[in-house]
Amino acid sequence: MKPLTSFVAVCALVSGCAVLAADASAVKDYGKIEYRNSCALCHGVDGKAGLQVMDILKQTPTDLTTLSRINNGVFPFERVYMVIDGRQLIKSHGDRDMPVWGNRYSSDGVKAAEYYVDMPYNMEMYVRSRILALIDYLNRLQVK
Repeated sequence: MKPLTSFVAVCALVSGCAVLAADASAVKDYGKIEYRNSCALCHGVDGKAGLQVMDILKQTPTDLTTLSRINNGVFPFERVYMVIDGRQLIKSHGDRDMPVWGNRYSSDGVKAAEYYVDMPYNMEMYVRSRILALIDYLNRLQVK
């Protein structure tokens, strides 16, 4: 009976490790997803001013990998946040009513699920989490 118990214990351990490995590989990088959906077309997949639309742009997009370097080694979190949420206007992004990414980072653009089951759904918190995920990804893109 002991060999069978040991075998079952080893199988449980191996299957548990496999489940943990599967969960780790399933983790998504939401900041990267936000970046690819909203920024990569102009700023490039790598953040170094993409070539996809260079011919139609009047101005070369900013190299987003050097934000810290041009800010004395400090990532400009507050300025980046204000650019994304529309408080800091960037001419090439468009005005507040029609930025290039539309209403992706406005609570007005995500009112579809005002309530989730019986709990109120906070749109501002949802939008803020998307912006913070994007900023985290931009921070990770910075060259050292």
